[in-house]
Amino acid sequence: MMYASALGRDPAATYRQIDVAGRTAIADGPALVQLLYEELVSALRAAGHAVEHGQYRGKSERVTRATAILFALEAGLDFDNGGDVSRTLARLYAGARATVLDAAMGDDPRPFRDTADTLEEIAGAWRTARAA
Repeated sequence: MMYASALGRDPAATYRQIDVAGRTAIADGPALVQLLYEELVSALRAAGHAVEHGQYRGKSERVTRATAILFALEAGLDFDNGGDVSRTLARLYAGARATVLDAAMGDDPRPFRDTADTLEEIAGAWRTARAA
């Protein structure tokens, strides 16, 4: 019954959770990183949209998701083998977290969108590197 009531509240959110869980279960390391970037960019864009429309609960949920993903990306860095790239990404993730948390206190969607744009560029580079 709990599942049915959750589905009734927001079927799109339920579908998305099932979709992400399914893709995560079959993803290897690089595919999982790519999936995290996609989810992160999506969460940031949704936070910006929520701010524009006064949906503060939605903003809070998306900020929480984005922050958790940034922590997961940072936790997955291999500082022993990644060298400067890992250190640079760690600084990027920490800066993005700070920006997102600061933006969460305000009513401006731009920091969410700007951060999403930056991370989307990195995600694109990641996709290109994986395809090569």
